[in-house]
Amino acid sequence: MTNEARDIALIDELRAQSAETPWLEFKGNNTDPDAIGKRCSALSNSARIEGRDCAYMVWGVEDGSHAVIGTNFNPDTKKVGGQVLPLWLANSLQPSIAFGFRVVHHPQGHVVLLEIPAATGTPVAFNNISYVRIGSATPKLTDYPQRYQQLIERMQPYRWEQGVARQYATGDEVLALLDYSQYFRLTGQPLPDNRAGIFDRLEADRLIARDVGDRWSITNLGAILFATRLGDFEASLARKAVRFVAYGGNNRAATVTHRHDGQKGYAVGFEGLVGYLNDLLPKNEHIGAALREAHPLFPELAIRELVANALIHQDMTVTGAGPQIELFSDRIEITNPGRSLVKPDRMIDLPPRSRNDALASLMRRMGMCEEQGSGLDKVFALVEVFQLPPPLLRADENSMQVVLYAPRSFAEMTQDERVRACYFHAVLKFLSGDKMKNASLCARLGIDPKNAAQATGVINKTLGAGLIRVADPDHPRAGYVPHWA
Repeated sequence: MTNEARDIALIDELRAQSAETPWLEFKGNNTDPDAIGKRCSALSNSARIEGRDCAYMVWGVEDGSHAVIGTNFNPDTKKVGGQVLPLWLANSLQPSIAFGFRVVHHPQGHVVLLEIPAATGTPVAFNNISYVRIGSATPKLTDYPQRYQQLIERMQPYRWEQGVARQYATGDEVLALLDYSQYFRLTGQPLPDNRAGIFDRLEADRLIARDVGDRWSITNLGAILFATRLGDFEASLARKAVRFVAYGGNNRAATVTHRHDGQKGYAVGFEGLVGYLNDLLPKNEHIGAALREAHPLFPELAIRELVANALIHQDMTVTGAGPQIELFSDRIEITNPGRSLVKPDRMIDLPPRSRNDALASLMRRMGMCEEQGSGLDKVFALVEVFQLPPPLLRADENSMQVVLYAPRSFAEMTQDERVRACYFHAVLKFLSGDKMKNASLCARLGIDPKNAAQATGVINKTLGAGLIRVADPDHPRAGYVPHWA
């Protein structure tokens, strides 16, 4: 989001620099295309070395005095070999970077601002040569191996969380757009008695960042977690809201009985969402000695953990999609956009890999999910306690889905479900320092020990599928472990 007022404030802040820097250059009317291209490469690389997110070239500001003198440069009409300058420049830079020319009507004169993102995955080159800024010179980067090494060390992959959701916001706008009181409640911090204290804490957790002109940027992390209303931000972020649909049957052709499209940030709306889900989840009635008690078909803690996982592990760069929860009469499906970074059959034992580390860390601090690496194994352990069919972990190129099934007896389970239950039971046993045996699998699947041959049949099928192996070939009764153990 850009606007003229912010650009004027930005230019004035750049003018306030004591001199040109490795990430800033002032120009009068010098519009030589090759010089611009080399400087784009040099400024982008130098900005990353200096720890800046952007570099700038400014036409219409005098180099020495930093006074606005105006310029007649118009990047949209400047031609290079029949192409307009921005297109020619985009084709000449490798990799392609999202630079932007902006014409600014500064009160003191006509100014052109070129904003250049800092290098991320690889050094930025112009016509296949990378440059760096040293003083006012732009030598080849390879001529300065120490700077090249600095650049490689400081380049980081793009982090969606630190992208800007709202730029150039006043303090009042920040406090209106973010539910800051919930931030302090959920993180267990006392609410400061002054605005400066509030902004200091929000900035420390990278929910906001300082912008120009005494204003603020709200980061994607701040908005996705604490937005009072996600619809107040760009549509690409608003579409990350959680969507819930309940059906009156076991497929999507059944009548929709409930629909809920989240409006709040994940942290602000999480407890309400989980409570809403638990109220709708079907329950079985058990009659005790004196009271009739309702027990949920699905473990509430498992639902909570799976929803939190979907929020944390989604690929935020996938546009037009967000986490989705669908409730059917016999199962619940929780889907998040983005390819899984871990193979589904190793999600219990391998450490999780998250694209959104800051989001995951803050959600754990707020108690919204388990400590790193302990959440999914608890889900599978609860499934065993409730003697449910094993969850289905389904991954494709564009999404990850977990399906949690309502209770079914061993006789009602499919062959694939029995094998999957056997494998995950072996995994849980291995993680607890034990081994799966025929008796433990009987207990897991609700098989009467007198029918232990049924468990033996499942073990043999799982062995045949290559999912488990005998723990000690010399002592077959020692039990079974996962194939990767």
